[in-house]
Amino acid sequence: SFPTRRSSDLGVLKFAEIADRIAHAPVISIALIRGRARGGGNEVALACDLRFASAKGTLLGQPEVPFGILPAGGGIERLSRLIGRARALEVVVSGLDYDAPTAERYGWINRALPDDEIDDFVLGLASRIARFDQAAVIAAKRLLNRSGLVDQADILETIRSIPNLLATASPDRRRRIAQRSADLGPAFELDLGTHLGL
Repeated sequence: SFPTRRSSDLGVLKFAEIADRIAHAPVISIALIRGRARGGGNEVALACDLRFASAKGTLLGQPEVPFGILPAGGGIERLSRLIGRARALEVVVSGLDYDAPTAERYGWINRALPDDEIDDFVLGLASRIARFDQAAVIAAKRLLNRSGLVDQADILETIRSIPNLLATASPDRRRRIAQRSADLGPAFELDLGTHLGL
């Protein structure tokens, strides 16, 4: 669990702890993504061992920076491990949405699958893994975790950066985003990555 809790960190720390528990759980966790997984939803998927997304309609993203904050549930750290520094920087600072084929090409997800095949594929893979010797599965995950998991101290540093950002963030930008959201209604969220570029 994460050390040293400050009252301003508690909600974000709890979320980061939950994601960290998923990453360290002695089971194989699989995210099946259909639709939008942005911000915290994407960070939960990143904490899973395997990620599969429907090629139809899936959008992934980290929209926090355009709002003046950071992806503090492990998004920065896990995304950079998966897709590399340059692509992670693109995703995090742009706030754009990424479709499943692009996410697959980047290494963000394991595979983008046709929507009518994804459920059977993921269930079949999970069933296959469940039939194997669990001690071997757990040992394989533990050993792969040596080089694949992020350091909790890095996530904690990200979390502790947020209060400074909030103190210096442009209130005018936040007002413009809130106004655009009010003006567009549901259309704002449906194409969030585009609308954040005001």
